[in-house]
Amino acid sequence: MTQIRPDLDTLPAYVPGKTIAGAIKLASNEVALPPTPKVLAAIAEAATSGNRYPDLAVTGLTARLAEARGVAAERIAVGCGSVSLCQQLVQATCREPEDEVVFAWRSFEAYPIVTQIGGATIRTVPIDAEFRHDVDAMAAAVGPRTRLVFVCSPNNPTGTVVTRAELERLLAAVPQDVLVVLDEAYHEYVTDPDAVDGMDLIDTHPNLVVLRTFSKAYRLAALRVGYAIGSPEVATALRKVCSPFSVSTLAQAAAVAALDDEEALLASCAAVIEERVRVRDALLDAAFTVPPTQSNFVWLALGERTAPFAAHCLDHKVVVRPFHPDGVRVTVSTPEENDAFLAAARAFEG
Repeated sequence: MTQIRPDLDTLPAYVPGKTIAGAIKLASNEVALPPTPKVLAAIAEAATSGNRYPDLAVTGLTARLAEARGVAAERIAVGCGSVSLCQQLVQATCREPEDEVVFAWRSFEAYPIVTQIGGATIRTVPIDAEFRHDVDAMAAAVGPRTRLVFVCSPNNPTGTVVTRAELERLLAAVPQDVLVVLDEAYHEYVTDPDAVDGMDLIDTHPNLVVLRTFSKAYRLAALRVGYAIGSPEVATALRKVCSPFSVSTLAQAAAVAALDDEEALLASCAAVIEERVRVRDALLDAAFTVPPTQSNFVWLALGERTAPFAAHCLDHKVVVRPFHPDGVRVTVSTPEENDAFLAAARAFEG
């Protein structure tokens, strides 16, 4: 009989947002707008070399990222989305089943998956009553077998942020040989001046790694490209455990073009930010519990009403993302799509 790892039977599945014909999809934090014309042109041109393997070292994109972020190219590792980089970080740091990965919960659903795939031990720390990371409890959870700490800011799915002071406190408490990974997939939507920006701390903390992605504000979710910035040693290790050719030629060309067209792309974030305020205010007026969000989604803390609310929304042709039994995450989209969701939410009597 084939020897398959028995622990895979208990591996939690990553659940994508449903796509249902005729329904508004607000389940995956996708941006409603397509890539810009300049990016689409770069994708079309790159497609003509689809018969060739991509650049294994992702040289062009790495150089362009180094220029855009003001760091040496040797400190950058590009991956097939930031999720892939999360898994590579576990593989690069955890060698024994007793090695631990610490993260808040509820947070990004991929963290327990990549930890278990990497054969490491999951150690979760509950988010606090305001749906935020409890950084002091996280620091206390770090032990002699901790190898990696994931910090998601803005936190997916609650939308709350870690402040700079909080992250500095965590970094001061964590041993230098423990890697702290700041996952900033939604960084471009942050307006809170107290929120941490990982790039401000990367030079003074060698054990800090910053993750960012082109999937959200840069509108390239389908092309799967993200990047990590850290020490040269960590970036080298990430490249060693990366699957060869995992970042396609199209993804590389699109990401470079997106950086070149960054001003136009990021200008559209303002409309999302304005809408998220309107959507949250409307939900608060309807007596829902919704924490302040710094992302392109809102979190409805519904507890045991989570599944009925998601089903109710689906009856109204709106697809949301339930995380039973905690709550529902809803993407902030166009005013028209947001209005359809708000109408469904106001009609909920569960």
